[in-house]
Amino acid sequence: MAKQGLQVAIDGPASAGKSTVAKLVAKRFGYIYVDTGAMYRAVTYWAMQHSVDLTDEAAVAELMQTLTISFKPGEPDQLVFANDQEITMAIRQPDVTNNVSTIAALPKVREILTDQQRQIAAAGGTVMDGRDIGTTVLPQAEVKVFLVASAAERAKRRYAENIKKGIDTPLAQLQAEIELRDHKDSTRKVSPLTQAADAVLVDTTPMSIDQVVDTIAEIIKKQSSTI
Repeated sequence: MAKQGLQVAIDGPASAGKSTVAKLVAKRFGYIYVDTGAMYRAVTYWAMQHSVDLTDEAAVAELMQTLTISFKPGEPDQLVFANDQEITMAIRQPDVTNNVSTIAALPKVREILTDQQRQIAAAGGTVMDGRDIGTTVLPQAEVKVFLVASAAERAKRRYAENIKKGIDTPLAQLQAEIELRDHKDSTRKVSPLTQAADAVLVDTTPMSIDQVVDTIAEIIKKQSSTI
């Protein structure tokens, strides 16, 4: 495993900076970045496009049998595809964001996507971020990091991201939505948001992106030297 690279699991609540940091960490080490959040967003988007009730577990699972989610290189970010349709920006729209927790709470959906994620990570040299990577998806990952930040700070970050995309949602509304997602993610029955016992806690509230990446890089280097 050491020759191929480590499995790196980065977990944390909504807008804690997981995806941004995971991409940069993967780039630094030449690892593959597996965007698990995008996979749940893709299922959410696909179900909404096909007018499937997002709470109907059997219907969503059936729809997934004809859905292939894939990632392809892109600049500055990798592209996300649902079958042959490019959906990179579509899955980041507010209607998808506000419904993804509903889809993520469906046990069958998590089971299908977890299997796919484990297959990708099996070769090592992967960075995967989500809510339950270190606890459920990759419990044997050599490096586990749990990122946190205050709800107010996360709302500011999401607001800045949205403005860049031409979406102007009031800051107070964003904070309320983030707090609601925190509640949904941490109280769901299947794979709730929890910090793995062997994960390193990193509070990103006062940190820049580069500082967070440097911190995780040091954790990876330290772990690499012990294997």
